[in-house]
Amino acid sequence: MKEITSIQNSYIKNLLKIQEKSRERKKQGLFLVEGKREISLAIAANYEFEDVLFLESFISEEEILHLFNKNINRTNISKEVYQKLAYRASTEGIIGVVKAKDFSLKNIVFKNKNPLILVAEGVEKPGNIGALLRTADAASIDAVFIADPKSDLYNSNIIRSSVGCVFTNQIAMGTSEEIIAFLHENNIDVYATTLQNSNEYHQENYTKPTAIVVGTEATGLSEIWREKATQNINIPMQGKIDSMNVSVAAAIVIFEAKRQRNFKK
Repeated sequence: MKEITSIQNSYIKNLLKIQEKSRERKKQGLFLVEGKREISLAIAANYEFEDVLFLESFISEEEILHLFNKNINRTNISKEVYQKLAYRASTEGIIGVVKAKDFSLKNIVFKNKNPLILVAEGVEKPGNIGALLRTADAASIDAVFIADPKSDLYNSNIIRSSVGCVFTNQIAMGTSEEIIAFLHENNIDVYATTLQNSNEYHQENYTKPTAIVVGTEATGLSEIWREKATQNINIPMQGKIDSMNVSVAAAIVIFEAKRQRNFKK
């Protein structure tokens, strides 16, 4: 076990770069995750941990070994170092240095022949991405595809806002063209949420292999999705505005699909 007490330590300086810069996370293939629940979810998802940093006044070495159920590289750090690395106001005294996974479409494996997929195109705000991942987990859908991604999924704010659901969902990232090709090749119906040339969402049948596509609140879905969809759908708005939060819209349609499927996993 190592011990680090100074924020000037070269290893800590490098971890700060990984924490703060997407470029460094991609270059080094590493990211940081904080908190027992999030780390437990990453362990369950078979993520590989390079190191575990811990503040002994909050969590013991024995607790860490129990959490991982095996021996693991670990570093005892000072309160000053921990506070420099931590991004949450409340603390549990543990930060994992984790190896990133490949979010390629080629890695997607469906457990059944009738998948239900959420596609999010160009969603940028970490809070919205996190909420979409929480919705996907709550509905236990088969995959989440991020089309034309604007954010790094290993951004600390996304991990935090998703409450660790970055680790509980099967995720792939790609261009809209790549994802549309994948869906068509796998005979998956595509329902694009948009006002143009659309039917009300509850009129459609989602019991076959289905992808539900959502876009940003500001610009909606791009033309390629509207044109390549099996059917465009809308949520009938009964108030004075014509849009709602993207995660709310996704939840409404996803749970209608789950209702039609008798909430089977």
